Amino acid sequence: MALVSNPNTPRVSGASNVELASRSYSMENRYNVASVNQVFRDNILLTLKYMDGTVKNKADISWPEVGKPFQTQFTLKPGEGFAFHDQVLPEYAKSVVKTTNAHFNSDDGFKSDGYLVGDGVCHLASFIYWVAKDAGLASLSLARHDFAKINDVPREYGVSIRFMPGAFANSSRQNLYIVNNKEVPITFTFDYNGSELTVSVLEDSGNS
Repeated sequence: MALVSNPNTPRVSGASNVELASRSYSMENRYNVASVNQVFRDNILLTLKYMDGTVKNKADISWPEVGKPFQTQFTLKPGEGFAFHDQVLPEYAKSVVKTTNAHFNSDDGFKSDGYLVGDGVCHLASFIYWVAKDAGLASLSLARHDFAKINDVPREYGVSIRFMPGAFANSSRQNLYIVNNKEVPITFTFDYNGSELTVSVLEDSGNS
């Protein structure tokens, strides 16, 4: 079950940051088959390693390192946007300044559960989407994940992610878009403690 910080009750985190929303997700509850769950978890964590630049290509991957506890974050200034991957709808092209830097395929070192390479990354996108919605950020997902349940995530927040070279129209719709519609910078933080991943949104109130 996802642990919830009430998004309607912002709390101070650090000298000038106010937490707008935060949710925690078990990495041991991504799928009810242990071997498949491990693939989901590893692909989620690898995406975050690509996002923060720790991993830049397949040769950089050390799975023991990927699985260790870590923290990472990114900040969006007012008007700046995040997309889950870099095949971006034209209307977001000018605002997107951050992606995960990953394409979720075997060339990037992502694992397969025997069905799809990169399975599990839709879970991470859904975690981010739900927290962004809680925080009141402008968020768009055009492709819902109705074809399969995402544990701990209500159906309306399920995001379908797909990156297909040469299929821009499809890939750009199977993406996640978030724009900072506030007047101050906001920061997404990701804290993995070895069993749970906590995704939070902080507002820099010191710049208001």
